[in-house]
Amino acid sequence: MEAEGTANLLIGDLSPTFRLSQLHLSKIWREFGSGIHWEIALKQFLHVWNPIRSMLIVPLLRFAIVVCITMTVMILLEKLFVGAISLVVQIFKLKPEKRYKWEPIEKDEELGNSVYPMVLVQIPMYNEKEVYKLSIGAACALEWPSDRLIIQVLDDSTDTVCKDMVGQECQRWKSKGVNIMHEVRNNRKGYKAGALKEGLQHDFVEACEYIAIFDADFQPESDFLLRTIPFLMHNPEIALVQTRWRFVNADECLMTRLQEMSLDYHFKIEQEAGSAMFAFFGFNGTAGVWRTKVISDAGGWKDRTTVEDMDLAVRAGLKGWKFVYVGDVQVKSELPSTFKAYRFQQHRWSCGPANLFKKMAVEIIQNEKVSFGKKLHLMYDFFFLGKFVAHTVTFIYYCVVIPLSVFFPEVAIPYWGVVYVPTMITLCKCMGTPSSFHLVVIWVLFENVMSLHRLKAAFTGLFEAERVNEWIVTEKLGDANKTKPVVIDIKEADKSIDSQLTEPCLPKLKKKKSRFWDRWYYSELTVGIFVLFCGYYDIAFSQRGYYLYLIVQSAAFFVVGFGYVGTPTPNS
Repeated sequence: MEAEGTANLLIGDLSPTFRLSQLHLSKIWREFGSGIHWEIALKQFLHVWNPIRSMLIVPLLRFAIVVCITMTVMILLEKLFVGAISLVVQIFKLKPEKRYKWEPIEKDEELGNSVYPMVLVQIPMYNEKEVYKLSIGAACALEWPSDRLIIQVLDDSTDTVCKDMVGQECQRWKSKGVNIMHEVRNNRKGYKAGALKEGLQHDFVEACEYIAIFDADFQPESDFLLRTIPFLMHNPEIALVQTRWRFVNADECLMTRLQEMSLDYHFKIEQEAGSAMFAFFGFNGTAGVWRTKVISDAGGWKDRTTVEDMDLAVRAGLKGWKFVYVGDVQVKSELPSTFKAYRFQQHRWSCGPANLFKKMAVEIIQNEKVSFGKKLHLMYDFFFLGKFVAHTVTFIYYCVVIPLSVFFPEVAIPYWGVVYVPTMITLCKCMGTPSSFHLVVIWVLFENVMSLHRLKAAFTGLFEAERVNEWIVTEKLGDANKTKPVVIDIKEADKSIDSQLTEPCLPKLKKKKSRFWDRWYYSELTVGIFVLFCGYYDIAFSQRGYYLYLIVQSAAFFVVGFGYVGTPTPNS
């Protein structure tokens, strides 16, 4: 501690026992010319501050600690529960093929291709220059009789060059005998939900029993339909078959590795447990196959939120339909590798569920077609814990409450609540990607940083604030960051498309020169400064040992805030 005159000058220790060295302070203040006035002002401030501190701030902080620790325990119990279910499935090899009837489609010489049901493949896209060929090519290569398969490319592109490129790619496959259609809308009403809905308005859709959906960056294996459709054919109670995402660019940068850890847990543990225990989980919006009549039975695609996939899944679940997750079937996809794209994606994924919960909570409670257990799972586990508590406790507890506690010596946080419970939660979640276990500390720090945006997005959805319906398509780099961009003349675009089938055809656009501070993220920097100050205060005064975490966490906020995460785009 400092000498007598400064020993008790602590921001958080301004208690009634607060003492100052009158002689020391008076000497300093006289040098500035108005010692007695500053001394009186300080005493008046303390007279007001101390009651506020003891009667309001300290009780509020203690209450926040109790709430946050309770939330962490709730999350831990949920992680142990779903982890145990997933473990049982793995140990006893309770794969979907054992829980449901599955038989390969046998060819019949008499019936011919009629043994294969009609399938519609929908590929919604929007200005997907970098990846459109991959998804269209993969869909056209699916092993299924050509007369029993229809492919719809639902193109909402506003870039005329991109739209022409997609159209010519579809025409190229059509000339090879593939039943593919390039459908363009005059507007983007409803975004992805609007495109999918309009795609179902055609008469030929009535003949299609099943609908497979792939986003523009998804590349299913050729046997995708052969491995998924039998679940729907032999089990009339199943509405949806969801497959697992496999990431082609997971090793592109550290940020994509961290995303892989989070998403692998979601698929391997959460989706597996939801499928095995409740026959319900959230549709991931792509790499899945729906029974066509279920979509209309549940009310069709709705654009009231930015999570049209989850919206449809919840409504179908409330109708009593079952879902099955098939983790052995994997579909290649691309992770957002720029931080800007990742932030937009996380805003949509966090805002949409909160908004959907607000709009469907009463409907879920009043539903009489499903059991109380399933409704409890929907309300408590799926929405409350997964979409609200997880975001709230991650930011409020680890980035606000724990840092603030260093200023208040009389406020104590149980050691088990700071170390043991969070550690167990982390170990449960990192089991999805054991190969990345060495990155677990960095992953935790990054997730804490992202919780700032997820919490803001969740409250935006809950209170339907300004950005509640914001839909920004996640940017895909494809090969644009790995190959030199091809410079083409817009007028000659039509001539060059056919000759450039392997390289992205991107017109060279003039880009406004940006200043280095334009890439800074000021919300992260602000929180980073706050957490860093708390860490240094703990070193100098509180000495609780929290600085070991606080300083490292502040560094994570600064790294993200200064834009040193993700992959830089070409010419950036």
